[in-house]
Amino acid sequence: MTKRVDVEFESEGVTCRGWLFLADSPKKSPTVVLAGGWCYVREIVMPTYAKAFAEAGINALIFDYRNLGVSDGDNRQHLDPWAQIRDYQNAISFLERHESVDADRIGVWGISYSGGHALVLAATDPRVKSIVSQIPVVDGYENMRRAHGTMEYRRLWDLILADRKLRYEEPGKRLYLPHATADSESEVSSWPFPETVETFLKIKASEAPLYENRSTVESVDLLLNYDVGSFVKRIYNVPTLMIVAEGDDLTLWDLEINAFNAIPTPKKKLEILPHTTHMTLYSDKSKVEKAAAIARDWFVDTLGVAGG
Repeated sequence: MTKRVDVEFESEGVTCRGWLFLADSPKKSPTVVLAGGWCYVREIVMPTYAKAFAEAGINALIFDYRNLGVSDGDNRQHLDPWAQIRDYQNAISFLERHESVDADRIGVWGISYSGGHALVLAATDPRVKSIVSQIPVVDGYENMRRAHGTMEYRRLWDLILADRKLRYEEPGKRLYLPHATADSESEVSSWPFPETVETFLKIKASEAPLYENRSTVESVDLLLNYDVGSFVKRIYNVPTLMIVAEGDDLTLWDLEINAFNAIPTPKKKLEILPHTTHMTLYSDKSKVEKAAAIARDWFVDTLGVAGG
């Protein structure tokens, strides 16, 4: 059985909490940090990956960002991508000091929004020795334009501007919107896909009770300025695996492939999963396990696990 321990660390004065899955090894082991995408909490699919890594000799830390799940933070359900990236960096700082961790062999795994974060971390944090970026968000502006379409995008902007006005006129107040909705014509959401709300509400009912189908409107405002394009060009020497779902029209597989092609390192690999969508990488256990095995093998090879 994989050993799982509760851990916590400080990130800019806020306590983040998570699970550390420990490899069965008497020596310090390579370690991968995992965090989730839009509104995710630690229970959402990530334990499957963490267990696969730990069974292969790699420690795995899953944590909730500030303001989400079991972590502290007064601005609940607020998603600031740059604060989330700093949470990742502080998770790495915590791991560097852990008795079971080889600080010279730390990797990062990310999915969807955090798939983009993994690319940024590969470009900006030399402590990161390998990454897996899975179905990543790479260009928030283009993603929102295409996901919402013209009329929904207009309504999204009306909501963003109303939130900006409210936050100026009544500091401390803010507007919220659903993570996803089943009826995008009548309700503005961040990700207007019925399969998204269906999948995540099922996961909430069975595995992740702290998941909330909402975020601050400002979270989308920040997403519109999120673009990893200037960062991927700086990934010169970090082994980078990108896992893409064939035909992904949620985070847009053409944008993902373009981002992959812009990475200059020769130590990169693109894995396109056939007959797979963005959401089946959450709802279909066999596809989750396949992606976990691919990521596991990548980290075994690139982080130098004994016997790998």
